[in-house]
Amino acid sequence: MTASGSRFWRKLAMLVKVETTYATDAAPAEADAVVASNITFTPIEGDEVNRDLLLPYLGNQGTILTATYGKIEFDVEIAGAGAAGTVPKYDALLRSAGMAQTVTAGTSVVYSFVEDDPESATVYFVSDKVQHIFVGGVANIAPSFTPKQIPKFRVSYMGMMGTISDLVSMPDVVLDGVTTPLPVSKANTQMSLFGWASVAESLSLDWGNVLTPRFLIGDERVLITDRQAKGTAVVEARSVATINWFDKALTSAKGALSLIHGTTAGNIVEISAPAVQVGKPTQGQTDGIVNYSLPLNLTPVNGLDELTLTIR
Repeated sequence: MTASGSRFWRKLAMLVKVETTYATDAAPAEADAVVASNITFTPIEGDEVNRDLLLPYLGNQGTILTATYGKIEFDVEIAGAGAAGTVPKYDALLRSAGMAQTVTAGTSVVYSFVEDDPESATVYFVSDKVQHIFVGGVANIAPSFTPKQIPKFRVSYMGMMGTISDLVSMPDVVLDGVTTPLPVSKANTQMSLFGWASVAESLSLDWGNVLTPRFLIGDERVLITDRQAKGTAVVEARSVATINWFDKALTSAKGALSLIHGTTAGNIVEISAPAVQVGKPTQGQTDGIVNYSLPLNLTPVNGLDELTLTIR
C-alpha cells in the first residue's frame, strides 16, 4: 500500500486449507500458501432482488443482494512436490475439486475422484492487506500442456463469503516448497493416445465439475453437482494407416490417454485416463503442417476412474 493509500494489484497472497467440518474456517496459515497467476477475482456474487414497489413517482428503488458467495479463478504451475511421495503445495485445491489422495511414502501421491463426502476448502485471499475469507469452497480443475510453455492448472474456486478485513501486513509467503516447473517439451513430456506415441501441439483437460451454490432454509453450501470430464488434443496429422482418428470417432471407440511430464523423481506429474472417446476431428495447420484437433470425452470404466493424477 502506498503512502496515499493506493493498493497494488500484484501484491497478492492466497492461503488454502482443507476443512475438517464443512464451512468451518480451517484457519490456513502461511505454510498453506498457494502461489498463483492470471487471477480473476469476484469478491461478491449472488442474486439481486428488485422490490418493484408501486409508488406515486418513478425511480430506481435499488436492489437487495441475496445468496452471496465469491469466486476466484487462477492458474497454478504443474510440478512435482520436490520428493516422491510428498504431498504437493496445491493438494488442498485438488481435494476441494472432488478428489481424494492416496499417499505411498517415498513413491507417489495419487489423486482420484470421490463422490461421497467430498472435501471443501477455506481460502484466505489477501489483496495488498485486505483479506477476503471464503469457507465451504469447492473447485474445478483444468490442466493444460503446451510446448515451450509452463504447464498449468486452471482452478475455478467458489466459496461462501466470510469476513472482509484490513491486515497490518501481508502474509509472509515464500517459495520454499514450491517446485520449479519444467517447460513442456520432447525431453520433458511424453504423451500416448490410443497407444500412439503422440506428436502433439497441446493437450488440455477439464475435470468438468459443475459448481452449484445452494441457499435454502436450514442449509447453505456450494456443491459439486455433476462431473463431465473432457478435453482437447491437438496432434500432428499422420497417415490413416498410422492412426485413424476418423474411424475412432465413427465407431465410438475408447482408448487410453497417458501424459507423463517430468523425468526425475520428485518432479513428475502423470495423468491417466483409461477410456477416452474421440469426438469429431477438425483439420487445421500450424507452420504449414497439418494437424487434427480432437475433442476428448473421458469416460469411466467402473465409476470414479475416468482420470487419475499422480505426483511422483
